Amino acid sequence: MRPGGLVVAIRRAHERLGGAIEPLTDAQVGQPSRLPGWSRGHVLAHLDGLAAAIARQIDCARRGELVDFYDGGRPARDAAIEAGASAPAAEHVHALRVATERIDALLAGLAPADWDRPVRFRDGVVLSVALAWWREVEIHLVDLDLGPDSDEWSAELCDHLVDFLATRVPAGSRVVLEAPDGWRRDLGAGAARTVRGDRADLTAWLAGREPVRAIRAADGDHLPRLDPWPDSTPPEPPAATSPDLA
Repeated sequence: MRPGGLVVAIRRAHERLGGAIEPLTDAQVGQPSRLPGWSRGHVLAHLDGLAAAIARQIDCARRGELVDFYDGGRPARDAAIEAGASAPAAEHVHALRVATERIDALLAGLAPADWDRPVRFRDGVVLSVALAWWREVEIHLVDLDLGPDSDEWSAELCDHLVDFLATRVPAGSRVVLEAPDGWRRDLGAGAARTVRGDRADLTAWLAGREPVRAIRAADGDHLPRLDPWPDSTPPEPPAATSPDLA
């Protein structure tokens, strides 16, 4: 996706996130999310902390500076999530509104050359850190279990996620994804196994999420095994289904 289209996609993701959490109650904050071991408050606190880290990467990159993604690294990140998870709903909503508005403003203000400036996050560039934020917002919006689901993912997001997650196909194996509309993606190398379903459902499965509609292996056997997320350290909550993008 080109930067201009990504800016629009992220803004729309922010609008969807804001619309989903605006009616949030304190009771809902403490209820389980779709990520085992995490409440909705944990997901919201993670998004808030991640937004601050993303914004800092972009802001510093514009000035030619490289900074760590999280001050204090992973332990500080995890502690902040635990500390913030039980905040009142209004506090979560306000924090994410401010955070997303800041990211929107930063992205809208980037010059064409800024998108290629290096960041310390996975030794990438501003474009790659913006793509990571897009993934995180869309996926964790589904994890919040407040209405929006993976069947609402755009074709552009699905294509991006499949490209990003292609390395989840284990070495020496190959997975072919096929949708009824003719969409097809061939991932990996080796003896092929075909998995069929709608594009968004196939993408959700590749992302470790429960598809809205059933998908199936063409050979009638169980679905292929997948490796962890790319470059992942231990998953966020203690569950194999959760991503660890940041």
